[in-house]
Amino acid sequence: MRSVVASCAWVCLLCLASFAQTTTAPQEHGSEPSLPPLDHFDASKVDSSIDPCTDFYQYSCSRWVQDNPVPPDEIFWGAFGKLQLWNEAVLHQTVVEIAAKPVAERTSVEQKVGDYWTACTDEKQRNQTSLETLRPTLDRIDRMRDKAEIAEIVADLHLSIHGAWNPSDPETYAALFGFGAQPDFHDTTNVIPQFDQGGMGLPGRDFYLKTDAESLAILTKYKAHVARMLGLSGEPAVQAQGAAEAVLDMETAMAKASMDVVKRRDPKNLDNEMGLAEVEKLAPDFDFARYLERVNAPASSKFIVTSPEFFRSLERLIEDEPLDHWKSYLKWHLLSGSASQMSDDFVQEDFEFVGKTLFGAKAMLPLWRRCIQAEDRDLGQALGQAYVARVFPAANKERVKQMVENIEAALSSDIDASDWMSPETKKQAHLKLSMQVDKIGYPDRWRDYAALEIRPDNHLANVRRAAAFEFHRQLQKIGKPLDRSEWTMTPPTVNAYEDAQTNTINFPAGVLQPPFFDPTRDDSVNYGAAGVVIGHETIHGFDDQGRKFDGSGNLRDWWTSADAQAYDKRGDCIAEEYTEFVPEAGVQQDGRLTQGENTADNGGIYLALSALDADLKAKGETLDDKGKDGLSARQRFFLAYAGIWCSNVRPEMMRTLLLMNPHPLDKYRVNNVVSNMPEFAQAFSCHKGQPMVRKNACRVW
Repeated sequence: MRSVVASCAWVCLLCLASFAQTTTAPQEHGSEPSLPPLDHFDASKVDSSIDPCTDFYQYSCSRWVQDNPVPPDEIFWGAFGKLQLWNEAVLHQTVVEIAAKPVAERTSVEQKVGDYWTACTDEKQRNQTSLETLRPTLDRIDRMRDKAEIAEIVADLHLSIHGAWNPSDPETYAALFGFGAQPDFHDTTNVIPQFDQGGMGLPGRDFYLKTDAESLAILTKYKAHVARMLGLSGEPAVQAQGAAEAVLDMETAMAKASMDVVKRRDPKNLDNEMGLAEVEKLAPDFDFARYLERVNAPASSKFIVTSPEFFRSLERLIEDEPLDHWKSYLKWHLLSGSASQMSDDFVQEDFEFVGKTLFGAKAMLPLWRRCIQAEDRDLGQALGQAYVARVFPAANKERVKQMVENIEAALSSDIDASDWMSPETKKQAHLKLSMQVDKIGYPDRWRDYAALEIRPDNHLANVRRAAAFEFHRQLQKIGKPLDRSEWTMTPPTVNAYEDAQTNTINFPAGVLQPPFFDPTRDDSVNYGAAGVVIGHETIHGFDDQGRKFDGSGNLRDWWTSADAQAYDKRGDCIAEEYTEFVPEAGVQQDGRLTQGENTADNGGIYLALSALDADLKAKGETLDDKGKDGLSARQRFFLAYAGIWCSNVRPEMMRTLLLMNPHPLDKYRVNNVVSNMPEFAQAFSCHKGQPMVRKNACRVW
């Protein structure tokens, strides 16, 4: 799965603040809280002292950047953040109204929504109950007498902490490893179990293996953080320090055995199917059968093991590390996975390392926002129904649907016009595009939360039950046909994604708001913002990862050898263009890591512009027609595109993203894209030799 923003699963799980802004709750006006302002396209906000042909990002964004510094409780701030705040305020209105309802008047869904909010916002209760909620598991770990028990404890952690089923780009963020349900790479009608590398508390293997001064400093702070967290649970200080040493050593060993994030981008490297007996041979001292029984996984004749070498390394760890080290490791992952939902002391310690050290935040998000984000995660489709009813009318959905269809038609024409593809490959590309499923706004069928128990008296217990509910829901997919209609993002999410194995593009209602989709603005603006998002996700099905899957979502090479070589040559150009040192972060941006996103950015904007051109022509208009602001439709299109990427990012957050995330930084999403486009040069009368007219322009689609 690839998203248009940032695949920040680790950020979202641990920090729950990646696309947010402002510390204050919405103000009360009458009977309900007010909503914060949204950004709308305004061409007058450009910095006319800067030549757009020299630096289009600065021309479009410098005034915005100057006027919008990162707030203390944020790690970056841009259009996504402002919209995220607005969406959370809408959700806040919903839950406050529901929580105020008399219990007898609530529906069963409203009972869960209201009681979740009540428990989450009750800080006194959280301070009194959270550690005691974990005490039985902590005691269970202390009572371990044999390493054979590791499997059962890991299963319990996976059942009570979110994330074991959800692989991310570098790894699955879960204790020891990830486990979930994934479509068979070769037969997507069949969902099978998958074991994935995991087990690390830092965002990825590079954080353990790099030896520069900044990386070593982070490791020192991480070890101290682990010790403090264990100390908060009751470990004596000296014992906690020794335990932290052991945890770091064990996680470093896991990092060394892990597949690097660039290699993980190639699905062929993850395509390792084997029976349970073969899985067990990878790590004979880990009781896989007991783990599977404990998590109630359906029986399966085969499993995906994304990184066999990682699991071989687990065997060596089980053999070599003493039982006390394993106890420390398991306690640490129990505490770190729960900390953000616990008492004030755990929340603060978690923030000090994750929020401050890794991402650079200066202050913590207020409780109301943290609770809205947690409730969106645990009851997202229940909240999503109310969100959609309030802010995403049918007319908006229909207009976006038409844009999607127009952009897909543009890709169809682009395939036909490509002089580097053979007729045979073009036929297969058209077939894949025709089989793509477009999902806009929200699911056709809402999720049933009837089996999830939510009570008003213990927030952490609610979170743990929600994690178990979702883990079981995911595992029950095993052995069943793939459901292409399922959404993996909630309706209020400010993001979008393409999924290769379902062959779907997905646009939650949360991102179809200003400044992305704005019904008050003309087509040139909407195609430049939302249209490019749509084009981006559409191209993901044909980027260097997506092109390896066919229309049914199977991992199948449908390219002729010559066409594949021609594709790779174009892809190499993109990768080389984006590989460069980023001085403000102190690390290099890896164009191989970001190649898929860069391909989608560069291709998606072409599709959106082409669709806009066709749309205008159908109305008897052209891209060169000027509006009331004196700008042509072509110029407004590019300005709208740049506007959605105006942002401020803390250096710590920037560094973390560059090391782990497949998305480039925002300024490169603007300047590198437009400098590849003759259409941009035409719009702003740029000429050869200027920075925004690239001598060796790159383009795949």
